[in-house]
Amino acid sequence: MVFVNRTLNLKKINYIGFDMDHTLIRYNSDHFESLAHSVMLEKLVSDKDYPKSILNLKFDFDRAIRGLVIDRKLGNVLKLSRHSAIRTSYHGLNALDYKTQRRLYKSTYIDLSDPSYDTIDTTFSIAYAGLFMQLVDLKESSEKGLPDFQIIAEDLNYVLDRGHRDGSIKSVVENKISDFVIKDPDCVQGLEKFVKHHKKLFVITNSDFHYTKMLLDHAINPFLKNHSHWSELFEFTITSAQKPAFFTEKRSFLKVNPEDGSMTNLTSKITPGIYQGGCATTFTNDLELSPDEILYIGDHIYGDIVRLKKDCAWRTALVVEELEAEVQKLRETQKVTDEIDILMEKKIPLETKIDALISENIETGTKKNEKKIDDLIHKINDIDKNISPLIKKRQSVFNPLWGEVMRVGIEESYFAYQVERFACVYMSRLSELLALSPRTYFRSMKKPLAHDIQKITPAVDSSSF
Repeated sequence: MVFVNRTLNLKKINYIGFDMDHTLIRYNSDHFESLAHSVMLEKLVSDKDYPKSILNLKFDFDRAIRGLVIDRKLGNVLKLSRHSAIRTSYHGLNALDYKTQRRLYKSTYIDLSDPSYDTIDTTFSIAYAGLFMQLVDLKESSEKGLPDFQIIAEDLNYVLDRGHRDGSIKSVVENKISDFVIKDPDCVQGLEKFVKHHKKLFVITNSDFHYTKMLLDHAINPFLKNHSHWSELFEFTITSAQKPAFFTEKRSFLKVNPEDGSMTNLTSKITPGIYQGGCATTFTNDLELSPDEILYIGDHIYGDIVRLKKDCAWRTALVVEELEAEVQKLRETQKVTDEIDILMEKKIPLETKIDALISENIETGTKKNEKKIDDLIHKINDIDKNISPLIKKRQSVFNPLWGEVMRVGIEESYFAYQVERFACVYMSRLSELLALSPRTYFRSMKKPLAHDIQKITPAVDSSSF
């Protein structure tokens, strides 16, 4: 299923671009992040002189989810609402209670422009976030010699980046590719269908040419029916793009020779082929395209979607692989959710009555409503006793630490807010979009405003009770 935030008419889209990792190429994320976890630990010991005892830290994929925020200064991991308010927080592996959270942050609202905060924008950062939590916990409990929280975060960023750059991660993926990459023939068939409809396809990836070639050879070539090679399927393949800089900076293209990976400077307008580097401005101008003719699909909310939408105004689609499981869990918990809603419908009018009775006492200078107020409080307490286990039952179905990816309680998560604001459409996997007609008209639904709601609680006449 494709979910629509903003009306998008595919008939008007002439060029469709794809990120590679977690978009064109589906990973077994648990396996991949487990590998990243072990590589980071090894490099922390070998490159940063961390104690060998950290090698015993076990990977847990559920320890972190996409959309979290790391406070590098205080060593906390936070989940925010759409308004950047802290709704869940952990220090190491221990949840922070509201009182402690309030003491640490004064206001519960976070300014994400503060460089002390890192955001977990992609599945590739799950291992990083989880290991940060483990190391903070270790520092607070037994390994007092570990560096400050901010240094831990910087070291983790360094070793993760090093692991990707020096081949420590990619070499393992290449040697055991079937353990890490999920082949998706439906995706390839969908790509060829879109080409039949005269859509021009292109790839923009931060991966280098050799890694890109290895993955596309494995995941695309075996399922091609109308093309002999993925390089025929994609008009342009742009590697080492350094997104989001590709969308925000003016940089030159290098032409890649697919036979040996050698590169030469591009001195003319870009034409179909394989490239390294470059920028979106040159790409758009050289092809004489309007921004709304281009749809780009990626998985990184900031690097693929936010900066692209802000700086280039291309149309955007986001792959949220967690969505498939989350939607299924929403279905599983629908009955419990309905029970909670029914109880809340009973509770809210009682709260309104209490407010009206207290107001009447204050305004009349009497206590004539005390008995009624006590009775109503008892009724609310009884309802709360029924609601509480239902809420716990519902939450237990989702991530045990963080709950839903797209929500915090009844509010949208900050990640969901970014998705709604910057992604025209979103889905759990690319093949869901490619299964549809290339002439599909995605229409956004009317989103209710606060004053649009149908069930409006009426003003309470305290004289009626």
